[in-house]
Amino acid sequence: MTGLSSQVLIPTYPSTDGEPVAETFVHLYAMLITLEVLRQYLAGQRATVLSNQFLYYAQGLPRLRVAPDVMVIFDVEPGGRDHYKIWEEGAVPTVIFEMTSEGTQEQDQSFKKTLYEQLEVQEYWLFDPKGDWIPEKLRGYRWQASGYVSITNGISSCLGLRLAVEDTLIGFYRLDTGEKLLIPDELAQALQLEQQRVAALEAELARYRQQFGDLPAE
Repeated sequence: MTGLSSQVLIPTYPSTDGEPVAETFVHLYAMLITLEVLRQYLAGQRATVLSNQFLYYAQGLPRLRVAPDVMVIFDVEPGGRDHYKIWEEGAVPTVIFEMTSEGTQEQDQSFKKTLYEQLEVQEYWLFDPKGDWIPEKLRGYRWQASGYVSITNGISSCLGLRLAVEDTLIGFYRLDTGEKLLIPDELAQALQLEQQRVAALEAELARYRQQFGDLPAE
């Protein structure tokens, strides 16, 4: 009698599908800047910000996945992942951004919006950097028990930020101080200005010492 052995197939969860990360450079730049600004903003908190990583939402069904352009997840360990499985992490993304275009319009405002609504993603933001189909470029939705409702004031209560369209980027402003979250170029410029200010103070101090001698000891 020949024994039959059964083999259990363990599903695999790929981290990439070989598709382009973004439709255009403008979309890619908006995605990467949003990722970096929010990553810096949430540094030190128990949260992570991921970009273009597969979000798996049904255990055992690896075909059921989506790759949000940027997603913010709270109450999880910080740091990157190759992909994100909701049932393993124990938390659904809180805020999702999609850099939308005419080519992705249908998927972004139908399939993805419906999916994120069903997953109870608290905020869903659509940013159209080229203005292909959103005249105001930025639209937001907030989850309620009845489903998504439009955000009309540009406020992300989940992030504690006000969002504003700034050409082909989203500008982020703190609600508590009104301070803008600087993008990497602006951070570099601010650092350069601070270095110039310190150099000017040091030069002024050197002139004072040359004229009046060392400062008196306290």
